[in-house]
Amino acid sequence: MRLRAANLKQWSVNLLVLALALIFLTPFYLSVVTSFKTPLEIAESVLSLPEKLAFANYSKAMDMMNMGRSFFNSLIVTVASTTLIILSSSMGAYVIARNYAKRGYRMTEVLLLAALMIPFQIIMIPVYKLLKTTLLLNSLTGAILILVGTSIPYCTFLLIGFIKSVPRELEESAIIDGCGPYRTFWQIVFPLLKPITSCLAVLYVLWMWNDFNVALIVLQKEAVKTLTVQQFYFFGENSTEYGLAFAAACLSMLPIVAVFLLAQKYIIEGLTAGALKG
Repeated sequence: MRLRAANLKQWSVNLLVLALALIFLTPFYLSVVTSFKTPLEIAESVLSLPEKLAFANYSKAMDMMNMGRSFFNSLIVTVASTTLIILSSSMGAYVIARNYAKRGYRMTEVLLLAALMIPFQIIMIPVYKLLKTTLLLNSLTGAILILVGTSIPYCTFLLIGFIKSVPRELEESAIIDGCGPYRTFWQIVFPLLKPITSCLAVLYVLWMWNDFNVALIVLQKEAVKTLTVQQFYFFGENSTEYGLAFAAACLSMLPIVAVFLLAQKYIIEGLTAGALKG
């Protein structure tokens, strides 16, 4: 009887996992299938397979979205933003964690937590005016600065808890050996943060690559548009090119899916390390 109940429970779990997998995979199926359809086939049926693969959608989408330039812009924004976020957040988290007994540093952590609750839409207009005043509007530098500034609170907040678990004795030994504060952090503490920083780096690469709000507001000129902004313009006021739009989406998705498949072990390692530290 117990064996039958255990088998029934296992079958129920398997069916639930299968149902969730189908739910999450359905958008990918629709994106890929629609990208190979003609407008007539899309109008006839959304779920059906195309009679003939319309590869012309991809070539036309690449031309319309200026694929090479847009890809390069997205790459610069993603790599620069992620690097600055990890470096600045780890240094800030280290200072706060090692001075947590002082009230000012505890208040800083509270302010970081409060910053997490402020959506970008609230500061959107002031940010636009600030960038326009500082001549950073329509520049990749301006977009990178905004992305880094809005992402630091979350990353720093996570790193503070992780750094608190790093034994102080390691730093004290390094100081006795003649290391200064900067050398102690970069050579002793920062390497120990590899599980959590690797996890955060992969996650931020995904988030920065897919960013739309900041890119839409800050990057308006054709020369600095990223892939996410270019995809937006396939949807017009009077007509929408679904085949081209989904072809562009698939092209934009390929690099980040490859990154996720190659780096998913770092996400698991970071989550596991965080669980063990907790």
